[in-house]
Formats: sequence, structure tokens, C-alpha cells
Amino acid sequence: MNGSTPVPQRKPRRRWRWHVPPALLHGPEALEGAEVLDEVSGPLSLVLWQSIRDVTLWASVPEPEERADLFDTGSAARREALLAQVHVDATLEPPLRAIAAMLANPVGTEEEALLGACRQVSDWADREGLLATALAFSQAAAIAAPRHAAAGYRVGVLARRRADYARAETWFRRTIGLGRQSKDWKSYAEAFLGLGNLYVQRGNFPAARRFHVRALRAARRHGMRDIQAAAYHDLFGIAVQSDQLEEARDYARNAYRAYGPRHALLPRLAHDLAYYWMMHGRFDAALAVFRAILPHLHGRGARLQAGADIARAAGGAGDRKAFEAAWDELWSLAHEPENEDGAAQALLDLAHGASSLGEWKKAEMAAGAARQIAQRREEARVLLAAEAVLDSVRSKRALETSAARVAQPESEEETQGFAAELVRSLNAGALS
Repeated sequence: MNGSTPVPQRKPRRRWRWHVPPALLHGPEALEGAEVLDEVSGPLSLVLWQSIRDVTLWASVPEPEERADLFDTGSAARREALLAQVHVDATLEPPLRAIAAMLANPVGTEEEALLGACRQVSDWADREGLLATALAFSQAAAIAAPRHAAAGYRVGVLARRRADYARAETWFRRTIGLGRQSKDWKSYAEAFLGLGNLYVQRGNFPAARRFHVRALRAARRHGMRDIQAAAYHDLFGIAVQSDQLEEARDYARNAYRAYGPRHALLPRLAHDLAYYWMMHGRFDAALAVFRAILPHLHGRGARLQAGADIARAAGGAGDRKAFEAAWDELWSLAHEPENEDGAAQALLDLAHGASSLGEWKKAEMAAGAARQIAQRREEARVLLAAEAVLDSVRSKRALETSAARVAQPESEEETQGFAAELVRSLNAGALS
């Protein structure tokens, strides 16, 4: 021995492979694709159901050469004959024929072709309001292209919209793994947003905040401005619901800067911020922003609620003329059958505005109508709020506002300045 101290050898670094967890493929349905048969009527439902099962079977065999005997030789011809008998939407026929072509040549079919076909059918179903069918084809697309992160994210979004929360969470988590593995940073960050919004729906705001912060960090790191804006916007909502008012103010301003003055989603941020101001007693600022949002809204439902927001803010601001104009337009609109979705909330806001002005008869009429619609539609939150309004109105008391209970995070001048800036941006966007 020479007495020297041996130099420890460094172990070779292990190459970390990001784990991609499996996802749930089924909800409560007893038969694979059965929700499509329930949701779509007529012969088309059979074509759609068979198409989902064919793609799923094709994807279950990972090696192309082993797919040769998946379908018998007459499958493609029978599918073509069935398609010829079924009335198919012009946008739906090409993707269904692409899936039918796979039956004749399963070995030569590329996953990108099935991914695109299934996604087209999913988009069609979503536009038609067939959410279960949209989810089923979106999932078929993700199974056909198992390394495609964006396809997995789409499944999570549709599952969450359908209130299939367990399935949604597994697909968002899978997308995070796939996105990191493939360096699809957009899908990676969006999946964190999806998880965060899922936890907001569950009422777990601390977990929701953590996921949104991770989305924000990824968006900053990879220069994705739209996702930064979305993350700040969602963090604003979480802060409001958690009564973290100073954080809410900062998140709102950061979201505004990230969106920029002409962004298509700026009206949504402006609405959320105006509603927040209204709930904290800043009625003048809220009213100005609600009015500036109107030219950006399309669809009866959106305009109905926007008018109700104006009525409530006008009542709080003491603007009787603006309130009366909103009342005249909204009272009849809210009772039209096609506007029933959202009518209870709109009528409740009318009641709040009337109460602020001491218009007790109108307040009682609007709150009573809101209660009746909410009972019929089983909208528990609106029902409880309407009953509270009725109790207050019958006692001839103006409703309390959040301003009386919560410390203001910024001065009146700061609020008015930000509101004026938002109004200028919305007006410029409406003209462009």
C-alpha cells in the first residue's frame, strides 16, 4: 500500500425516463361505447359505435404486422354499404370513410390517419352538443396515437365537461407525462391548467393553485404567452374564491398584461374582474366595464347574463335609468323557453339591482321568478340565494354587499383607473 487515499468513483448518472401513467378508459357505462348508442338516434348511432370499437381494436395490437387478421375480408364492404344507407353530415362522411378504409388495410393504416379521423368526428359531435360521443371519439383518437400528448389533453377536457372527473384527472396526468417525454410543452402546461380547474370544481383551492402555478412556470420557461395569461386569469379566480384580495388584484393585472389589449379572451377577463368589483361594492367601475363588454358578446344566453350584470351594477350605482332600461329588456327575455338555461341567475341579479334601488315590488317579482325556475331546474345554489333575497326584500332591507364585509384591496382611484384602461381596450377591440 502506498498510503494514498483512494478516489471514490462517481456512479454513472441514471437517465431519468418520465413516467407516463395509464388513464381510465371507462365511466359507468356497462358496454364500451354504449353512451354513443344512447345519445345518437337511428342507424348513424350504429356506424359511430362500430367505428369506435374498430379503432380501439386496431390500437390494442401495437405491432402493425400483427394486425393483418383483425378484420375479415368483407368488413370494409359491409361498412361502405351501411354508410351509403345512412344520412351522414357532409363534415362527418370523410372521417367515417377513413375509418372504414382501415378495415381493408389495417397493416398499412398510419396512426395519424385514425387520429385525424377520430378528432374530426369528436369535433362534429361537440358542435352538435353530443358530449358523450365527442368524448368517446376523442378517447379513441388518443388510444390510436398513444404518444400524442395533445390528444390526451382533449380527452381530459371533454371528460371534465361531462363531469367524469376521475377519468379527466387520469388523462390530464397522463398528458403531463407524455408532454414532458415528447417535449410538447404546450400540452404539458395546458394539462396542469386542466388539473387546476378540476380541483377548483372540487373546491380544493390550495391544490388548484399549485397546479396553476406549475402551468405558469412552464409557460414562462417556454415563452407561451397565451398560457401565461390563462394561468394568471385562473389564479385570479382562485384568489377571489379564497378571499385573497391583494393576490387577486395582482393576478388580474398580470393577466391583463399577458393577454394584451386586443386579445380575443380579454372580454372574459374583463367580465370576471367587473363582477368581482361589483361584489365588493365598486358598482360604477363594474357598470362601465359591463357596458363595454356588450359589443363583444354573441348568443342570446351571453347577452342575457350581460344585461343582468348591467342591471345589478346599475342598481348598486344608483343609476335608475340604466336599471329600468335593463329591466324592460330582460324581464321578457328571461321568461322565453329558449333562455331558460341561465334565466334563474339573470333574474336573481335583476332582484339584487332592484333591491339596491328600493324597488321592492320588482325585487320580489324577480326573486320569486328566479326561485321558481331554479326549483324546476334543480339549481340549488341559485335557489338558496333567491330565497335569501326574498327574505330580505320582504323585510324591506337592502341586501348587504361584500363591500361592507371585506377590506378593499385597492383604492377607489386605482379601481377606476384600471376600469378605464379596460374600457379603452374593449372599445378599441370592438372597432378593429
